[in-house]
Amino acid sequence: MELFSNFSYQKFAKFALEEARLRTALTPHPSQERFKKLEPNDGKTLIHALSFRAPKTRLLRSLTIEGTPTMQVLDFAALPEPNFDLPIFCANFFTTPRLSIVVLDLNPLYDVSIQKDYKEKYYRKLMPLGNKYSKFKIKIMQLLPWGDKITSESLRFFSPIVIWTKFSLSQYKHDILYSAFKEYFKAWLQLMDQAVEETDASRILQNREAQHKYLTWRAEKDPGHPILKRVIGEDLARDVVRDFLFEGVDTLGDESFLDYFPEYRCEDGTINKKRSMMGKSYEVRPWDANGEFIGNEP
Repeated sequence: MELFSNFSYQKFAKFALEEARLRTALTPHPSQERFKKLEPNDGKTLIHALSFRAPKTRLLRSLTIEGTPTMQVLDFAALPEPNFDLPIFCANFFTTPRLSIVVLDLNPLYDVSIQKDYKEKYYRKLMPLGNKYSKFKIKIMQLLPWGDKITSESLRFFSPIVIWTKFSLSQYKHDILYSAFKEYFKAWLQLMDQAVEETDASRILQNREAQHKYLTWRAEKDPGHPILKRVIGEDLARDVVRDFLFEGVDTLGDESFLDYFPEYRCEDGTINKKRSMMGKSYEVRPWDANGEFIGNEP
């Protein structure tokens, strides 16, 4: 418990913002003023919300929740302007005194199992980085091994370098996670530096639609929603999800969740609240060391 009481994801967010400022010009996003002072229901939990934009980045935002001694949360993301087809930087970490649940990735804008050219463009050179933290053959040597079952419908939003893991409270593991977070974010910033602006209007529209689909999925199915509701109440949590965490879900496109994912439609027209509806579950990493998908559907 002593280790947990001294642990905070604030240093992760601080590093990322400082590193971003070295590479680009950050200016406050309009959502920052509205959400920078979130009051918890218990009067004890600490909430820090910051959001920015930059020349190639539509939204860079950070949310940390410190509910010592019960939980620590980091939700950090960087979403590109639609003029760029850059991946979306995504860090979702949830830690209690017993368990940490982690997703760290450069989420692809397009399904890499289908868009091979997109995978080649952004992930081929990053595979050594992913393999560094998710070694393949000898499980005991894996720094951050595959966490548990995940279905193919969720997998389409992940890249071959995704870190999806669970581990018990450990300073060693959190040090590894901090190292991975720093390297992954630096890798994303490098991609941002090198990104060339798209001039084809149809490609820009495709990027916009792809990001909107991603935001629509996350805004509806993100597993952190119950935590937010418990900490700040249902109404404010809904606003934080749609206007801060996944800002753009109501402005980048007109399609609804059921337009994108009709398999979730109930007979009465409402959305089925189940996390996953279809697809094979993968208990081990479904990509090989070269980023080739090896978890084919039966």
